Amino acid sequence: MTGKLKLARAAFAAVILVAASAGAVGTAQAKPPAPIVGGTAASTAQTPWAIALNNSGSPVPSGQWCGATLVKANKIVTAAHCMDEPRSTYTAIQGRDKLTNGGGKTSKISSIWVDPDYGAVPGHDVAVLTLTTPFTGIATLPLETSTAADKAGAQPTVYGWGDTFDDRIQNQFRKVVVPVLGDTYCGDVYASEGYVANGEICAGYKQGGKDSCQGDSGGPLVLNGRLFGIVSWGIGCAEAGHPGVYAEVATYSATLATEINS
Repeated sequence: MTGKLKLARAAFAAVILVAASAGAVGTAQAKPPAPIVGGTAASTAQTPWAIALNNSGSPVPSGQWCGATLVKANKIVTAAHCMDEPRSTYTAIQGRDKLTNGGGKTSKISSIWVDPDYGAVPGHDVAVLTLTTPFTGIATLPLETSTAADKAGAQPTVYGWGDTFDDRIQNQFRKVVVPVLGDTYCGDVYASEGYVANGEICAGYKQGGKDSCQGDSGGPLVLNGRLFGIVSWGIGCAEAGHPGVYAEVATYSATLATEINS
């Protein structure tokens, strides 16, 4: 790959994913930048399907690692690149606006499914986790099933936890609107990084300033009340000319549905 590194948006033990010309993926450690740049405070009471996916190996006290989305009482959807650690080290947290506070529901993970094509070919950055303790009585988010939803000008919102560049609020649930810029735009600016038009969504601001970032990986990009995308990767965070890239849920919706209903 030429140019800047393609940076997956996993949490503080972030992983750099380098897409080689043959589509293979390599890894290297990255320093911990900040999540949800340029956003505002959000409430899990209003978005109960937003899940924090913590890990005991996280170097921060809150355990912050990645985000996820509740799609069934016992199933959450996240990014494949978040699942590099042993299953026993993950904890799903629901209903906690600030991760260093108590409250909400928690569950360990009983099983993990990662798209088998992830790492072999570009895209496919999706995973389904089964909760040991179902989050019963909590609203779930349906999957987007139409690839036609990925059109330039759409106004989805991305959600996540973590520090911000400006005020250093730690582990606080936040949100930001990131307009869809379209496959043509990201196909041009990420030509050497392996952007996949039929499996990824290009969303953000050409001038930068607002974006998802490390710590937001696996979290929900929501449009019209559906899980539209999954935070995947980008070059830097909120940089001009480098919007965020999200796994396109509609592309993988049939496969995801099979795993969710298994």
